[in-house]
Amino acid sequence: MRKTILAAVLAAAGAAAAMPAAAQGISIGPGGVRVDPGYRGDRGDADLTRGDAVRIARREGLVDVDNVGRRGPRFVVEGSDRRGNDITVVVDSRSGEVIDVRR
Repeated sequence: MRKTILAAVLAAAGAAAAMPAAAQGISIGPGGVRVDPGYRGDRGDADLTRGDAVRIARREGLVDVDNVGRRGPRFVVEGSDRRGNDITVVVDSRSGEVIDVRR
């Protein structure tokens, strides 16, 4: 019985040692308290959401949204203007600055 328990404990310890470490933190700033998940992935250090990018693109003349994609630190919002012409708006995900408008 003790050997079985010891083997199970050693197996669990070995599995835990093979798992990558993950750290989580808290950021306190002007916007309040945010939980930092501890990883960045492909999201980078983005402050804008997809909805924010769409709102910014609408200010540039986009009416109908077809696609919102993420390419590195930028959002690419594709759609059409009020005349039905294709339009693509590229927005910086950190600052919200419009980088490019392609018609």
